[in-house]
Amino acid sequence: MKIKANTTGTRTIEISEEQLYTIHKYSLFERIANSMGIVDEESLEKLRCTVRSLIASQEEDSKALLKLALVLYDDNMKSYGLCNLIDCYNNWFAQQTPQESPSTTEE
Repeated sequence: MKIKANTTGTRTIEISEEQLYTIHKYSLFERIANSMGIVDEESLEKLRCTVRSLIASQEEDSKALLKLALVLYDDNMKSYGLCNLIDCYNNWFAQQTPQESPSTTEE
């Protein structure tokens, strides 16, 4: 999948399903917007710091987080790209069936 990184669509960033799953696994988009509900450059920096902290604290393999960090630290990633990444994630998550959904637990 590709997301637009700027309003004209001349810059894109490649996103994999594995990266979307990593976002879900670590609940990285919870409370990402500021108090006004706006995703801005500060939100992107907060997300970058969170991923960096997770990588630093991992005792196990953090390859999935490193792959996600490549997207977040892409030169083209700005708040516009982050908004599109959030939309891409929401669309991906909505398409997951209950059996595929990473958050589903059997009762």
